Amino acid sequence: MMTFSAQTRVALSDPEAIIAPVCEHMLEHGGIARTEDGVRTLEFSGARARFSLTNDGTLVDVEADSLESLYFVRVAVASHILEFAEPASPTIVWHGDGDDLARPPNFQILRITAVQDITPHMRRISFHGDNVARFAGMSALHLNLLCQHPDLAAPQWPTVGSNGLAQWGDPARRPAFRKYTVRSLDVAAGRLDIDFVLHADAGPGSALAETARIGAEIGVIGPGGGGLVDADWYLFAGDETALPAIARMLECLPAQTRGKAFIEVPDKSEVQQLKFQAGIEVTWLHRNGAAAGTTSLLIDAVRSTILPDDESSVYVWAGCEFATFRQIRSYCRGELGLNKEQHLVVSYWNRGNNSE
Repeated sequence: MMTFSAQTRVALSDPEAIIAPVCEHMLEHGGIARTEDGVRTLEFSGARARFSLTNDGTLVDVEADSLESLYFVRVAVASHILEFAEPASPTIVWHGDGDDLARPPNFQILRITAVQDITPHMRRISFHGDNVARFAGMSALHLNLLCQHPDLAAPQWPTVGSNGLAQWGDPARRPAFRKYTVRSLDVAAGRLDIDFVLHADAGPGSALAETARIGAEIGVIGPGGGGLVDADWYLFAGDETALPAIARMLECLPAQTRGKAFIEVPDKSEVQQLKFQAGIEVTWLHRNGAAAGTTSLLIDAVRSTILPDDESSVYVWAGCEFATFRQIRSYCRGELGLNKEQHLVVSYWNRGNNSE
């Protein structure tokens, strides 16, 4: 039952030319569509949006089963209308539930409680928050850290505008968003841990870790997806940027799970003691002086792995530098013939782009 609702009426010069591609684009995120008596309806899990062309403009009605879901469907509708209406900038004002939202419902402020170097180039920062429970479970593996602009003396946090989108008091100095893995958490204690790779050419994320001090407040938005699919046999591959995610996933796997994990690190000083129950064989690959993103260690390891030839279900997960990501993804789809439900290969960084 949809218990939250809101609506807006938007003046568009050519409504059909904008609303049709908006609906088509939103459907790429899942859902179904139907058109009846000129009304377009999009239905998603827990949310619905209707677009009606009237003499007074385009009427958009949205409904959802939670206030947070309503927030997200309002954001999706408004952002896509503004995108497809460019260079025009139509006015969007929502009325109904969510009018009193002061902050995005997926935003919260965490406080740093501990800073620990677990290897020479991996720093673990512990945070305390009132709602870390939302990051429990493998479907909530990631979050976005708000890395504040260096010119600001005090952090700025997002507010919710009348169009439903996040707004900033000083848009030119809005924080940089950087995605990180929730390495571990203690819901009862309200503690959440994130591991950061420290490197010389520090971007916003690693700079935050370099200067972290106990008591500082950090804004986060999330959780984000990217969880783990159930399987009998897994192949994990990643460099140090993906190590926190691989470690978190290994710890969550049941004891009967089998497979292999290849983790590339600079040298043996960066090897971590991972504790898990699953029957996963972990192999550490050392660059030993080679620059990150310049070796074939990961792709060679993946190519050398023989997948089970029994009836076991298989899943491949990899996170690494962009060039290696392309090689592994191509190998999984081409030579291994894995479908999209059997693998997830992502680029965590791009060599030559020090913006992490």
